[in-house]
Amino acid sequence: MSAVQPPNDAEITLFSGVFGQLAANIESVLLGKPDTVRLALTALFSEGHLLIEDVPGTGKTTIARAIAASVKGDWRRVQFTPDLLPSDVTGVTIFNQANREFEFHPGPVFANIVIADEINRASPKTQSALLEVMEERYVTIDGVRHPVPRPFLVVATQNPVEMDGTYRLPEAQLDRFLMRISVGYPSEAVEIEVLRNSSLGRTTESLDAVTDTQVITELVAMTRRVWVADPLYSYAVRIAHATRQLSDVRVGVSPRGAVALTRAAQAYALSQGRAYVVPEDMKTLVEPVFAHRLVLAPDAQLRGRTASAILNEVLADVSVPQPAAAQQGQPAVAGSFPVSQA
Repeated sequence: MSAVQPPNDAEITLFSGVFGQLAANIESVLLGKPDTVRLALTALFSEGHLLIEDVPGTGKTTIARAIAASVKGDWRRVQFTPDLLPSDVTGVTIFNQANREFEFHPGPVFANIVIADEINRASPKTQSALLEVMEERYVTIDGVRHPVPRPFLVVATQNPVEMDGTYRLPEAQLDRFLMRISVGYPSEAVEIEVLRNSSLGRTTESLDAVTDTQVITELVAMTRRVWVADPLYSYAVRIAHATRQLSDVRVGVSPRGAVALTRAAQAYALSQGRAYVVPEDMKTLVEPVFAHRLVLAPDAQLRGRTASAILNEVLADVSVPQPAAAQQGQPAVAGSFPVSQA
């Protein structure tokens, strides 16, 4: 079997161009958050789902809607409320009296981008309706599997669990989100610019699409060809294993989490203009990809321990592969970028 060829210079330039256009489009309404936008787009090109957690009014829904508006494709928004039913999300089979047959009426989950707004305000039963489709890209209704469009991305927003009227997301559902990010409060200067933009009507409704789902699908496939050397696979697994050995952690990172870190690192590396992953890519992504997957022991929570702090300690303890290992075994590509030993 021939080795998969990593992206060449022309493909890297194409990816960087689309990535930059999307970032600029989103940043025109989400001001002062370039790192947050880069992480969100990394999730998009990894075809992984994104959970945005923060207090109300910081721009969670703005970034979700900006992503949807920037990609020409089908998108739906579902406002999660305590009375929302699973069938309101996935769809329902109804008996048609005219032709005496059962017909499937798809729910809002049948779209390229699904915005699940304030997902943790719905009951766990309704939240669980997303488990199958987020993992398998299928919805099973009355024993019949229905595929959702590709690419498929769930962008969910949630308020901190300590706020009134919220439910904690089940661990099984949290594990299906590729990453969790936070927007945070803007600086004073940026917040003034936000007010100015609002008065001028620069909102997500004013955004134009800069690409379509076909291009996104092609670029997602391109990220899967980004080279990951064996030492880097080992590095991801050793970080995940280390989280399972700690007394302060009740449930460590799952194998799905290690896969998610590798996939995200491939997309992140390509956005940096490289056809291969380096350890720094994984170190940058460990917190947004792993933190929400950790379940801390009760006594650790009482002592004020956080998932972020634990992951920083793990990164300090796990040995990092040497820079030269990043391209170990990589097939030669005509016109590829020179090897970096930095």
